[in-house]
Amino acid sequence: MEKILNLDYHEDRWLDGNLSKEDLIAFEDDIISHWENGEITGPIHLSHGNEEQLINVFKKVGVEDWVFSTWRSHYHALLHGVEKSTLKEKILAGKSITIVDKKSNFYSSAIVTGTLPIALGVAKSLKLKGSDEKVWVFVGDMAFESGIFYEVHKYARNYDYHFTLLLKIMV
Repeated sequence: MEKILNLDYHEDRWLDGNLSKEDLIAFEDDIISHWENGEITGPIHLSHGNEEQLINVFKKVGVEDWVFSTWRSHYHALLHGVEKSTLKEKILAGKSITIVDKKSNFYSSAIVTGTLPIALGVAKSLKLKGSDEKVWVFVGDMAFESGIFYEVHKYARNYDYHFTLLLKIMV
């Protein structure tokens, strides 16, 4: 995968050849067809309805930044640079809710709050190294209500880590 420059709040990665709302929807529609044909044996959780908002969020996420997500991570993975073919292969292998792609610094977990302490550890490590990389963590409303969310948020804030929590509300 070719590296993309991180200039001007990373807007450059969206100028040409990057994923559109229609691309994201088409990917999920393809996954649905594989599910309906019985080709996916594990659970899948699809995204829909928030494509434009996520595209805007990922304009700020650097290519070298770290992204942690939940069981509903397909769009996050694609927007952070996980290759479509790699992601599809993982989904077809039954790993839809636990996508990990080390090349892209992308991790997800089906465990509520499962990525929070790991993401915090990565943020601490990056700060100790003097790195400019950031950590972006998507959580759902159930994780938001937990004690671990509060503790991780407080720790990251108190130690001034490059750490952003993004809450996904399911409607």
